[in-house]
Amino acid sequence: MKLCVSLDLPSAKENLALVKQIKDFDVWLKVGLRSYIRDGKKFLEDLKAINPDFKLFLDLKLYDIPNTMADAAEEIAKFGFVDMFNVHASSGQRAMKTVMDRIKDIPNKPLVLAVTALTSFDNDEFKAVYNEDIETKATVLAVDTFKSGIDGVVCSAFESADIKTNTSSEFITLCPGIRPFGEDSGDQKRVADITFAKKNKVDFIVVGRPIYKATNPKEVVEKILENI
Repeated sequence: MKLCVSLDLPSAKENLALVKQIKDFDVWLKVGLRSYIRDGKKFLEDLKAINPDFKLFLDLKLYDIPNTMADAAEEIAKFGFVDMFNVHASSGQRAMKTVMDRIKDIPNKPLVLAVTALTSFDNDEFKAVYNEDIETKATVLAVDTFKSGIDGVVCSAFESADIKTNTSSEFITLCPGIRPFGEDSGDQKRVADITFAKKNKVDFIVVGRPIYKATNPKEVVEKILENI
């Protein structure tokens, strides 16, 4: 299991200050929509400058017509230093296959994940949009993703084990909404701790607030790594 630290602070300066505190740890860094729109490609380069061994997950959740998704995926892959990015599984198999076909020959191409169900959804909210329960639909979307040749999915820890059973033990599950030691769930509905994530075969845990809101983020990261 790998730790992915979510960089969701209000400014690049604050995010970079956080990263400097944890620069000696073997972690992934997640750059989301807010940070990327505000700070752009240079921010990614600044993160790599702090420690070239950091792995970067660009969390933009691409969702558009197949060719537009593939165009965007190609530009991300051509950066040469993004290690993983994601799309929406709801875009369908044709779009996901188009993305993978477009980037297949790019050297050092990133891992690609597909979002099944956002962890901010509870079941009623999800059903209002998708007309199915999360537990059922998340697995269906994961199987579509697997068939499309994508490397794994973004899901909650509650769906991880079932998704692996229906796809492959090598199929990556990355799970946001992790509260390592039972911290407040905030705006996430389907949250889990490290023990639960381990039990459900999660490959990557994404942790944000419990790290960046801590008095000593370095200490929290160290404790998480000791537990995973």
